[in-house]
Amino acid sequence: MMVVPLRIEPLSGRHNRSAFSSGSAALDQYFRERASQDMKRRITACFVAVSAETDEIAGFYTLTASSLALDALPPDITNKLPRYPLLPAVLLGRLAVAAKWQGQGIGSVLLSDALIRSSRAELGVFVMLVDAKDMAAQRFYEHFGFSLIPGEGRRLCLPIATAPCLLEGKVP
Repeated sequence: MMVVPLRIEPLSGRHNRSAFSSGSAALDQYFRERASQDMKRRITACFVAVSAETDEIAGFYTLTASSLALDALPPDITNKLPRYPLLPAVLLGRLAVAAKWQGQGIGSVLLSDALIRSSRAELGVFVMLVDAKDMAAQRFYEHFGFSLIPGEGRRLCLPIATAPCLLEGKVP
């Protein structure tokens, strides 16, 4: 359970990323060295969970515009969609929680925020995609209703229309 109040906001120059450590060297290096550059280039949007008391970064995630081939999804998901070859998607590219904040539900808070932002986007987004780095990450996303995309390794998806129901604890 999260005990410290957090706020989630876009990454900016006022956030001190130098001490961030999640236990994943690749995620930490990206966050410290490349996230702000990718934002300036409009390649990704990065959001940080910050302690309301200390301004310490507890975690972050990135969102990027993407697409998914219509035929990559099962017919029960796509049967009422137009037959466009590609579906609009948002890619949750990276999600990490600082080591000292792990086990407090912050990953769930970050994922919920990403889903809310994506469902409120003022452009077409049919599905959220994630690439789970390992089985633990895959199970985390599956817990929230994401499904593996057949033949895509550990790539999972969740139709954005189901996000509000899932966030309220309802079965879509």
